Amino acid sequence: MPQELSLTTGSAPLDLTLLLLNLAVGVFLALVLRYHFRHFGSTLSNREEFAQVFPFVLLTTVLIITVVKSSLALSLGLVGALSIVRFRTPIKEPEELAYLFIAIAMGLGLGANQTIPTVVAGLSILGVMALIGSFRKDAGGKNIYLSIDWHSDADEHPDRYLERLNEIIVKHVINSDLRRYDVRQQSLEATYFIDIASSDNLSALTDELRRTFPSSGITFLDQNQLPSV
Repeated sequence: MPQELSLTTGSAPLDLTLLLLNLAVGVFLALVLRYHFRHFGSTLSNREEFAQVFPFVLLTTVLIITVVKSSLALSLGLVGALSIVRFRTPIKEPEELAYLFIAIAMGLGLGANQTIPTVVAGLSILGVMALIGSFRKDAGGKNIYLSIDWHSDADEHPDRYLERLNEIIVKHVINSDLRRYDVRQQSLEATYFIDIASSDNLSALTDELRRTFPSSGITFLDQNQLPSV
């Protein structure tokens, strides 16, 4: 019985050199992940600010797995500790969750001392996603967020305004996706993710929107979060 107890509660010594090596590789992978998210991500949120989280998530996961795997008692304690942790910041875009998931996966692989498979698999996944993103941009033109707010003193219902708005947008874009739709009394706010072929189409879309809905506010936001006129 004492021998069995020692097997379940004992711990193996940590290799500090190997831990530092994995952390160094984790820093490299976190920087690659940041670059990939900032250049190939399509979320509406501030990608520059969100990308700062990846090094913390990846390196913290490496540390946790490295320490926990050396002791069964620590692993059981970690389960209890994590059960009381609550994350209050919502993940608004599925793409953000996917990048967090790959950061955690990289941290798990490095913490388990699977350094080479983690580096090869992680870079391969990011490379494939970058290739898919490049093909999507070449095929679909320029990806832009279109935000429109409308206020009117007339009795027309905002839903009718949305129908006419969709009719105008589809004439000037390759594809359109309604991402946000807020309706209030005699007001409406809508955000579209659109694929537009050229700046001429963008100008034509702006002119028709202003001509048809003079009381509307129009905002364009491109992929690198810089507002365009």
